[in-house]
Parts: sequence; structure tokens; C-alpha cells
Amino acid sequence: MTSTIQVKRRNLRLLEALKKRMGVKSYDEVIERLLEEKTNIPADMFGVDKGRISKFTEKDRLEDRD
Repeated sequence: MTSTIQVKRRNLRLLEALKKRMGVKSYDEVIERLLEEKTNIPADMFGVDKGRISKFTEKDRLEDRD
């Protein structure tokens, strides 16, 4: 999924400079690294239950309505 965001020209120049300095290929990678650094949320917290959780079924939605 992609989206478009507006940023000031100054911020775009800063993102371009950081992209070069960090040696990454996209602005998304720059933003991701900055967010990881500032939030201090470990990457291993995401996707912990991947592959273990199944989708809800109609039966699951109605189980408490009997």
C-alpha cells in the first residue's frame, strides 16, 4: 500500500540528505529508521503471532449471541 504525503521543501531536502547519509533506497526507510529510533519499540514486537492467528469466521462473530 502506498500513499502520498505533503512535506515542506525544507523537510524534503532533509529527507534527501538523510537518505544519502543512511545509505538507504527510499524515504520510507528513512522515516522507518527515525521512528524506530525515537519510539524505542523493538522490531521483534511486530509479527509475533504471524501465522498463528486465523481469520474470524461468521461463527466466531455470533458465539456470544445464543
